[in-house]
Amino acid sequence: MASRQAGAAVLDQAGRLQGEGAVVRLILLGPPGAGKGTQAARIVQRWPIPHISTGEMFRRAVDDDTPLGQQVRQYMESGQLVPDELVVQMVRRRLHEPDCAQGFLLDGFPRTRPQAEALDQLLEEMGQRLDAVLLLEVPDELILERITGRRMDPETGTIYHLKYNPPPPEVLPRLVQRPDDTEETCRKRLAKYHRETEAVIPYYEQRGLLRRIDGTRDPDQVTEQIFQVLGVPQ
Repeated sequence: MASRQAGAAVLDQAGRLQGEGAVVRLILLGPPGAGKGTQAARIVQRWPIPHISTGEMFRRAVDDDTPLGQQVRQYMESGQLVPDELVVQMVRRRLHEPDCAQGFLLDGFPRTRPQAEALDQLLEEMGQRLDAVLLLEVPDELILERITGRRMDPETGTIYHLKYNPPPPEVLPRLVQRPDDTEETCRKRLAKYHRETEAVIPYYEQRGLLRRIDGTRDPDQVTEQIFQVLGVPQ
């Protein structure tokens, strides 16, 4: 294994993170509904690194009305995808912020192979390298069950699940299904994931960075496996 840049986490021969105070640079991949949000929150509790999502970056740039944010707003308001070049510019700025000194957890980026290649180039310019890419694997049918079973209480904003987190009987009649949780929308999002993001998986697998995680299990078991593959003591 090639030597790592100064300040990077120390990896053993199995590619696991070792050492106290290690700088940790991770990517979290997986289809919509795989539980990335839950696992991201637990990862950043373990290490003092920011959870960086493209959605969060877009909202922040738009709210701050930065020049990049103004460009992003134009694409979003017209219903167009934000171009890779613009997304990479935003990631570049974000990774140079002080809270990324100890590393980062990227979620929602890269979505395509060109974005992955651009990230590699960016990190090389910064004298950094990724430590691991975590892939939460969940079959489409289970994703559909997880997402289409969600219901929202319009009076309180509480989110229930008809199977996994059933609502009280007196609440059930007023629950609604959000547009993003319909089967049609879910299938479209899954198709887009398979069409675009799955191309990133072999890219990182060939580089020896991919760590496959069984996302069908209980969230606590998923967290345990993530820390196991990263060599973190439990």
